[in-house]
Amino acid sequence: MDRYSRIVAWLKVLLPLAALALLSTLFLLSRNTDPVAAVPFADDELLDRVRDEQITGPFFSGTTTDGDRVSVAAGTMRTGLGKASEVEDLSAQIDMQSGTRIILFSDAGQFDMTNAQSNLTGNVVVTTSTGFKMTTDSLLADFDAMQVDAPQPVAATSPFGTLNAGQMRMERRGADENAHLIFTDGVKLIYDPTNLEE
Repeated sequence: MDRYSRIVAWLKVLLPLAALALLSTLFLLSRNTDPVAAVPFADDELLDRVRDEQITGPFFSGTTTDGDRVSVAAGTMRTGLGKASEVEDLSAQIDMQSGTRIILFSDAGQFDMTNAQSNLTGNVVVTTSTGFKMTTDSLLADFDAMQVDAPQPVAATSPFGTLNAGQMRMERRGADENAHLIFTDGVKLIYDPTNLEE
């Protein structure tokens, strides 16, 4: 056997042994990881998920006794011990029989499916198809009675200008009537007739 053949024969044995030695050092020098610690959830988040039932992306729709269509959606909903469920990123659309559309948004709140009521909190925005846009920090909505109350200060824009008020109430006096917006508690109106359509 010549010298070249002997080197090739030795390399056939030595190279796989060197590869095994390198692999064994990788496993020996690797750090032990706790599989539970690797889960990307905080302890508080895990406890919340176990304690409360949570629904992601819930959607509800229905019709009131007066024929108004109501649809409610949320980012997440957690059922609590009481009747009301905690919701985040709540949006609701009301299509009234009179033709008016009302859209509600809020960062968080509570939604009572049994009584069709909602308590919205945090960056509440109300827009109507009649051209009103209102912002407030808190809003109480009764979808069945079609009544909305804002007990905290409200800032609004409208087709005829801007206004600020300490409180706002939206109610409907008849099934086929439009909703009436009632602003109270220190109303300040800045009338801008240029916004009105001629």
